[in-house]
Amino acid sequence: MTEAVIVVGVGMVPFRKPGDSPAYDVMAAEATRAALADAGLDYSAVQQAYAGYVYGDSTSGQRALYHVGLSGIPIINVNNNCSTGSTALFLARQAAETGAVDCVLAVGFEQMRPGALSAIFTDRPSPFEAFDRVTDELVGEGTIPLALRYFGGAGREHMRKYGTRLETFAKVRAKASRHAAANPLAVFRKVVTAEQVMADQPIWPGVMTRLMACPPTCGAAAAVLVSETYARRHGIAPRVRILAQAMTTDTPATFESRSMMQLVGYDMAREAARRVYEQAGVGPDDIDVCELHDCFAQNELISYEALGFCEEGGAERFVDTGANTYGGKIVTNPSGGLLSKGHPLGATGLAQCFELTQQLREQAGPRQVQGARLALQHNLGLGGAAVVTLYGTA
Repeated sequence: MTEAVIVVGVGMVPFRKPGDSPAYDVMAAEATRAALADAGLDYSAVQQAYAGYVYGDSTSGQRALYHVGLSGIPIINVNNNCSTGSTALFLARQAAETGAVDCVLAVGFEQMRPGALSAIFTDRPSPFEAFDRVTDELVGEGTIPLALRYFGGAGREHMRKYGTRLETFAKVRAKASRHAAANPLAVFRKVVTAEQVMADQPIWPGVMTRLMACPPTCGAAAAVLVSETYARRHGIAPRVRILAQAMTTDTPATFESRSMMQLVGYDMAREAARRVYEQAGVGPDDIDVCELHDCFAQNELISYEALGFCEEGGAERFVDTGANTYGGKIVTNPSGGLLSKGHPLGATGLAQCFELTQQLREQAGPRQVQGARLALQHNLGLGGAAVVTLYGTA
């Protein structure tokens, strides 16, 4: 038997630039306390906790949660690259759904350094060796940081395959800034125009400008999940449910298709979304609001197609017609997304959960998507894993 899973509490701290934030454990504890307060529960009610982070020593989750309480519960540390936060959520949801626990916490946090991502351990095989080999063969451009080569290469492939203009990616970035202007937790709240994005410093001429890439960010977010039985027993209104969730990893096609779009997770996202729609008995046209993984403007555009929001090759028209913003088909990244809200790797998936829970509760203030009833979350980590989650109102 499986239980319906309710999101009863969410918490998040303001995202900040590296060097301008408290330490990871302080941020994580603050986000956890906020989620518990939002749920109206004490830490003693939590039976398991999943703590997600990418850059940190072992048992950093314990260090963070010991500030909240020393209750002796299982604390599981989670690392799945940029999909770490949603992986912690995935594990927490499974625990509550299967009846292993009634009340479970997922928390994600990251204390990042400035600059492009790079390997920490250089004395052992890299998990990205196969990705790097394919990228070298398809893209070259060895002087450009790898993450930019991955996603810039995918964007360039979309441009060559479908005639997508660089200006379209600039429009995606400009949209993110307009949304983030209404989000007090976003690291960048300044509105920029597509023209300003285009005029910004090129980091790959003809393919990407600096503003099309998300910034390294520090932050934390958390969610408290309970079973429907627990909610009923304690008189908790089941306002936001996890209706379906799927995680996928790479298949041979990732490396054999000779496609940069596949290499950065297009197939993983498409398959995870397919499973979620099938589980819930809905389709992409039913989605009202989405938080998706826009680590680069290029990946947001590609993800529209992977998630089924438009046909393959139709993303440019999706952007040009305003289908991705307020008044359009599906409001994407009302929080400002990773591009403007920021991307503290371990926290991102739970920050997406925070935003969508607020939207479904109609508590998002000036960012509110009117009439939102179905919300989709897409969180991607190269190496790789994709997690897609569907939330709905009770």
